Amino acid sequence: MEPALAFPLLAALIGVALLFDFLNGLHDAANSIATVVSTRVLRPHVAVAWAAFFNFIAFLFFGLHVAETVGKGIVDANVIDPTVIFGALMGAISWNVITWILGIPSSSSHALIGGLIGAGTAKAGLAAIVWSGVTKTAVAIVLSPTIGMFVALLLVLVTSWAFARVNARFADRVFRRLQLISAALYSLGHGGNDAQKTMGVIAVLLFSQGMLGDEFYVPFWVVITCQAAMGLGTLFGGWRIVHTMGSKITRLTPHQGFSAETGGAIMLFSATWLGIPVSTTHTITGCIVGVGAARRASAVRWGVAGNIVIAWVVTLPAAAAIGAAFYWGMAALG
Repeated sequence: MEPALAFPLLAALIGVALLFDFLNGLHDAANSIATVVSTRVLRPHVAVAWAAFFNFIAFLFFGLHVAETVGKGIVDANVIDPTVIFGALMGAISWNVITWILGIPSSSSHALIGGLIGAGTAKAGLAAIVWSGVTKTAVAIVLSPTIGMFVALLLVLVTSWAFARVNARFADRVFRRLQLISAALYSLGHGGNDAQKTMGVIAVLLFSQGMLGDEFYVPFWVVITCQAAMGLGTLFGGWRIVHTMGSKITRLTPHQGFSAETGGAIMLFSATWLGIPVSTTHTITGCIVGVGAARRASAVRWGVAGNIVIAWVVTLPAAAAIGAAFYWGMAALG
């Protein structure tokens, strides 16, 4: 085991992890609120407050399966040391900042996974990787937006049939109210899945320092701190990405917004209960594409969606490369 860090250095590294969590909320705020803002059901600042509240209380509804997957199911926990954690976090944060500046809705989740893989591999080679966890995550990269697209498409068709004989204005009012519920559910799913990734990183850091004893677990103070950091990040919002998600992919009605958010919430709830660290960005994009395609295929701006998919493919290797570079840099200084 590596020598224990002095408390100020350990606290600083936990601070970097919480900074990532804050940026995750900032970067992924659009995932929770893009549809409800683009349909003008809520004003932007009200929407982010709504999403931030449900981000924070998500720990009341979910277990910590995702935190356990990230903490010990991506890179062998025995390989983890403070330098690996620093490299992983800096890889994820750097990629998040780059894509936030460019307004590209890439995945904070997979940036963190990529950073962990890159830094862990830089230390111990490919033997450091827990392939079962990485495979599960990689499969989810493909399945979460794909299944989300079909679930949202099915929801549009079912609700369209159910409201076929209802006055259009009345239906619009109903779906505007229902969007408040669907946005809340999606924000719960977002807080439940995404905040747990940072919990896993902080917990495995504490474990590497012998502060959790012989058994890996996530302390309650870590749970609360990570939920709060993500909620604050969401509260600050990510307006560049809101524009991309809410209007550039396809124009949304309250009916479509409700279907996209509900489809996304179903996917996130399922993945969180199964302990799979999926991307909220992938999920909601697939759902938005699904509701747009339900109207007609030409309603989706496939070029924009294609650019987003390219960003997804690049995220893992880019964050891994940056994470490895930071690891090597810190190791050389140390």
